[in-house]
Amino acid sequence: MKTLACAIALLVTASAQTGPQTQPTPDVSGEWTGVWSSYNPAQPAVPPKEQCKSLTAKVTKTDSGYQATFEGDCGRPYKYNITMEGRAAGKTVLFKGSADLGPQDGGVYDWIGRATDKEFVGFYTNAYYTGVFVLARTK
Repeated sequence: MKTLACAIALLVTASAQTGPQTQPTPDVSGEWTGVWSSYNPAQPAVPPKEQCKSLTAKVTKTDSGYQATFEGDCGRPYKYNITMEGRAAGKTVLFKGSADLGPQDGGVYDWIGRATDKEFVGFYTNAYYTGVFVLARTK
């Protein structure tokens, strides 16, 4: 019994010294390309409508989160610089944010998303649209 108590004490001490194992935050900085689409959640049988000819993003890590530049063509060229809050969660980075793109481009958007080293996906909503965006690493 004394041996068992000593073994348990050693395991508890070793566990406390090493602490929880953490995974490195994935590197989501870089070039991304994909599509964004809108849909009506009240009409689940209607497939999402692709919004634009192109969508690219360049993501950079900053001291306080991430900076992303989104560019594309949606009947006319657009370019938005967005500050994103992000936190590591296992092998992903979870994002959230809010940005005012101006009255011509739909006003204030709120969104959440996640990125791995290969995929960047998100859900957005504003006063007029609800939708998703899906991006992959630029090759």
